[in-house]
Amino acid sequence: MKHIVVLTGAGMSAESGLKTFREADGLWEGHDVTEVASPEGFISNPTLVLDFYNQRRRQLLSVKPNSGHFDLAQLENYYKVSIITQNIDDLHERAGSTNVIHLHGEVLKVRSTFDENDIQIWKTDLLLGDTCKKGYQLRPHIVWFGEAVPMIEKAIDVCSTADILVVIGTSMKVYPAASLIHYIPENTKTYFIDPKPALETKKNLTVIAETATQGVKKLFEILKFQ
Repeated sequence: MKHIVVLTGAGMSAESGLKTFREADGLWEGHDVTEVASPEGFISNPTLVLDFYNQRRRQLLSVKPNSGHFDLAQLENYYKVSIITQNIDDLHERAGSTNVIHLHGEVLKVRSTFDENDIQIWKTDLLLGDTCKKGYQLRPHIVWFGEAVPMIEKAIDVCSTADILVVIGTSMKVYPAASLIHYIPENTKTYFIDPKPALETKKNLTVIAETATQGVKKLFEILKFQ
């Protein structure tokens, strides 16, 4: 069974109603990125940071996977499928995908500020005073700027075994996620789905200049009988 590796970004979930929250000027909901997505920001103003992710969590719980998520899940009937996402939502899993790597963490999980391996599912607001069993403050299970990306090595290993690469809704310009494309075997067939395609020229590249839902629908028809 051929192995499809799918790299997804904000454009994958946008049609579900999730705001990307990173604006053209680089601000996140009016905040500088260092205020809401860095260890320094959390130390400086933990209430602001917790509220920022509480809003993300509430929004996620109010939306559903789109048809693109469901079509990707259906590809598992024909291929081995590994999804590597930069998104912090759980929409791939809710649609039925069974092998999802979250590079940047998951907003429906929290972890101890004392032990990064003490991770819990969390679907309500996270407040100051919410602690792990050892009494340490909990924080969003998100990879902030300046922090290591724990899942990158696993993602590299997955990419190195790809027979087909699919890139959806991401410019692949944010590192270290952007580096993954360099670990794909040289002659791997690549599909790039984005309404404003900006992926650099690559061998065996097919561009589908559509939104995620329409593009994945076209991809599904191309791939399901190959």
